[in-house]
Amino acid sequence: MQPIWAVGLMTGTVLDGNIDVALLKTDGERIEEFGAYTLAPYDQSVRDLLEETLAQARKWNFEGPEPEIFTRAEEALTRAQSTAVRELVESTGLSMAEIGVVGFHGQTVLHRAPQPGRIGATRQLGDGELMAELLGCKVAYDFRSADVRAGGQGAPLAAAYHSALLKGVSQDGSAAILNLGGVANTTWSDGKGHVVAFDTGPANAPINDWIKQHGRGDMDHDGLIAASGTVNEERLQQLLQHPYLTAKFPKSLDRFDFGASMADGLSLEDGAATLTAFTASAVDKALDLLPQRPQKLFVSGGGRHNPTLMKMLGERAKVEVQPAETLGWRGDAVEAECFAFLAVRVLRGLPISFPTTTGAPEPLKGGRLAG
Repeated sequence: MQPIWAVGLMTGTVLDGNIDVALLKTDGERIEEFGAYTLAPYDQSVRDLLEETLAQARKWNFEGPEPEIFTRAEEALTRAQSTAVRELVESTGLSMAEIGVVGFHGQTVLHRAPQPGRIGATRQLGDGELMAELLGCKVAYDFRSADVRAGGQGAPLAAAYHSALLKGVSQDGSAAILNLGGVANTTWSDGKGHVVAFDTGPANAPINDWIKQHGRGDMDHDGLIAASGTVNEERLQQLLQHPYLTAKFPKSLDRFDFGASMADGLSLEDGAATLTAFTASAVDKALDLLPQRPQKLFVSGGGRHNPTLMKMLGERAKVEVQPAETLGWRGDAVEAECFAFLAVRVLRGLPISFPTTTGAPEPLKGGRLAG
């Protein structure tokens, strides 16, 4: 297949108020060209609706009928994201007719990893049929459900794209990609087709929630609050006893599995410092689980904008840390690009999850196609 233009969409679980939209030219195996990328802000009304939807999803917890708010939120976010796609495409001089497929991840409102004897559950809001109708092109969506039904974790799905990026950089397993979103996930590849990926622990979610609880905004901008505090090493050592951190992969997390309450009783500054150190230390433990411990991490996602977190990663994970931009990648765009890449794989009938990434029983196709 010749490479085609695809659009990828992502909104993370930290709800920073933006839709990530990226153009990528790819055949689903290699990357031909990086296209335009933008952060398209949600209207405040949509953002408020999604915040309430997340809260109701946690109360629902996969028990009984879905909350009524899901239907309203799904339509609102689908319309908002469709508008964002059209605006980005047209701003580059392309038309929607020149777009081969849109990868519509949707909004994760709840994710439960499988347990022995019980398959997992995952719910992303996003109406692919409506988006296909609004945009007049093919839309790949619902990327995680097939994997979960087959007994997989449903996450992380970035491994196929991350390994394609790593091919141009590291062929010997000495480097890995770390994405710092609400949750942190890593992808390692030896360049010979052996790929491992899993969620390492929390990233921005508990830090953001801690800052919000104290009425100091939505996040620790530039890590300044954490930098002004002192890590409570005793608390940190207690947190690092959590069994998830040493559990074998495949494994995945919901953004609420590690919460701001880990810092309860600490001052604003010391709590932020301790939560930040926990993210970095969890990555340290994760790197020990890989087939080969990388010496270098290329970091994507919002967390790489936090100098305190990046510094702690270097110190506590004992690894050289570089933002994705070092390689000419766009660190904020990687997740959206990933779903453009995966959408093309869905279009081609190629697998999107694997035994060493999600724990799928075999390389597994996924996603649904509308339009």
